[in-house]
Amino acid sequence: MEEMKFFRRAVAPTLAEIVEWTGAKPAGEVDLNVKIFDVAPLDRARPGDLVFLDNPKYADQLAQTRATACLVSERYADRAPAGVAALVVREPYRACAMVTARIYPEAARPGSWFDSHGVSPGANVHPLARLEPGVIVDPGAVVGPHAEIGADAVIGPNSVIGPHVRVGRGSTVGAGATVANALIGDRVIIHPGVRIGQDGFGFAMSPRGHLKAPQVGRVIIQDDVEIGANSTIDRGANRDTIIGEGAKIDNLVQIAHNVVVGRHCVIVSQVGISGSTELGDFVVAGGQAGITGHLKIGMGAQIAAQSGVMADVAPGAKMGGSPARDARLWLKGVAALDRMVRRKGRDD
Repeated sequence: MEEMKFFRRAVAPTLAEIVEWTGAKPAGEVDLNVKIFDVAPLDRARPGDLVFLDNPKYADQLAQTRATACLVSERYADRAPAGVAALVVREPYRACAMVTARIYPEAARPGSWFDSHGVSPGANVHPLARLEPGVIVDPGAVVGPHAEIGADAVIGPNSVIGPHVRVGRGSTVGAGATVANALIGDRVIIHPGVRIGQDGFGFAMSPRGHLKAPQVGRVIIQDDVEIGANSTIDRGANRDTIIGEGAKIDNLVQIAHNVVVGRHCVIVSQVGISGSTELGDFVVAGGQAGITGHLKIGMGAQIAAQSGVMADVAPGAKMGGSPARDARLWLKGVAALDRMVRRKGRDD
């Protein structure tokens, strides 16, 4: 029995088409008219499947794979078994992602949950909202007054678009997400359960009690950003919270008020960024890293998972540990501590 797929296959490309899409070069004699019907991992592939090898850890699996073709770096091309077409490409994982997006386009960009067209009868769109052509609004969604939704955007079921919010063209707001006090760019993907534009955590602390400080800023999300499920992005207090072009934010991330995230940053799950901190372009923050407020994280800096960042970080720096410090010193410290513990154990 064929395994059930939740995504519909749009095409079954030939190897010639895959070569054209990815710029791969066939290694040896390859029948470019052979078709590919699916993508699979090396150890579970069957004839008709495309696989890739990008991590040397799995190199041994290539020799055993039953796939029809493999996207592979030149280094491992000669490990492909007889009958498996080796397609040599510089970045196999990226190339496989490109092919997968062609075969399963619905998985690349979330669409309507109901195969809807236009505004569902079960949606509530305010008469003063403005929708461009091709917008889909699923059942249970609410679009507030003066909101503007760009062409071909998808507003998922039970999501809420607040008053005066703008959602750019080709963007998707997932099921149950809420967007308020925000301007969203083009081709933005907002996954289910995301909260954008709610209060930042602002209080004037005092022994007499804590006075709420109104948050009157906005959230600005630039083009081609992706925001993972159940992440939260607070609106600014007295300036804007900004998420730069092409940034990729994982699930369960907290971004506080006035934070600026640079272009093409990668923020992994359970990261927390405190208020008014600025991340330069191409910063990477590993899972569960915590970054305190009012810091500057330089362009291209890398923060290891579970790090606690309490001071500014220079451009290009690699940081780890808590409190975070130069990653090499942190690793040396961990190794030295392990040696001390082992010696102490032997002495005891």
